[in-house]
Amino acid sequence: MRDSAQRGGDSCGGRASLAPLQLLLIAATLTFGSAAALAQERLAVVATTGDMRSLAEAVGGDRIAVTSLVPPGFDPEEYQPKAQDLARVKRAQAAVRVGLDLDLWFDRLLMQAGGDVRRGASGYIDASFGVTALEVRGRTVGPGDGHAHGNGNPHYWLDPRNAEIVTATILEAFARLDPANAKTYETNRLAFLGRLNGKLTTWETQLAALNGVPLVAYHNSWPYFARRFRLDFIGTFEPKPGVPASPAHLAALIKTMTERGARIIVRQPHEPEKDIAFVTRRTNSAVAVLAASVGALPGADDYLSLFDVNVAALQAAASVR
Repeated sequence: MRDSAQRGGDSCGGRASLAPLQLLLIAATLTFGSAAALAQERLAVVATTGDMRSLAEAVGGDRIAVTSLVPPGFDPEEYQPKAQDLARVKRAQAAVRVGLDLDLWFDRLLMQAGGDVRRGASGYIDASFGVTALEVRGRTVGPGDGHAHGNGNPHYWLDPRNAEIVTATILEAFARLDPANAKTYETNRLAFLGRLNGKLTTWETQLAALNGVPLVAYHNSWPYFARRFRLDFIGTFEPKPGVPASPAHLAALIKTMTERGARIIVRQPHEPEKDIAFVTRRTNSAVAVLAASVGALPGADDYLSLFDVNVAALQAAASVR
């Protein structure tokens, strides 16, 4: 009888000792299942550039899984898509592009992917929609024209005010694709715009000393940035976007800089330094290395810090000019 009771007690004790382990296994299974479900529920988004990725994240938050195609530091106008890019586009439920002919290479991927991200489909997002383009010129593009900005200068995201328009376009698309989370997307966007407005006041104050100061850039990336912060870019190293400078063009640029008193040259990290160094020596200028895209410089990790980095670089160059 005692043996039977003892065996019964051991059996009960065994069941009791297993209970915590069973509970842990159940909890782990539920946690894993919830995480997997969350990952599956998130909206799959692909963006052509880091700037579009960052603005999509500002709206989507943790309700989206977004990747960008152009690696940090690469020129998005010259990018050549890779095989894995097509796979990413095919998996996407939404595709965000810069538009205005900056990412023309994206069209081929969209045609091959088809589905909801093709032009005109529910997941296709041209972020330039509603943005007032600068430097719109009615001209054809021929040999020797580089990547001419025929439909307007495409670097519109460099005016932080345009982020209000871009995020509204993204919000409308996300809410259409995922109506259950429309309110979350709207809340995310408003919170982002609140942070942006506070930053904009600071950036305008920091760059006030450069209002009207003549500047020169390598590539014509900065009209929107210049308009917002009242900067005066008087020339570029490239006679046309994507076309290297000739000796005659460099001589004319040096003459203009000397006459106008321009002592700051703006370049991006991927742009060649040789011609810039030549002109810098002859004009006694300072060089400000700016990031035209998220990720192009250390610290420019998202849309807001992109402007933090650029404003600081311009301030530094102005202090030594």
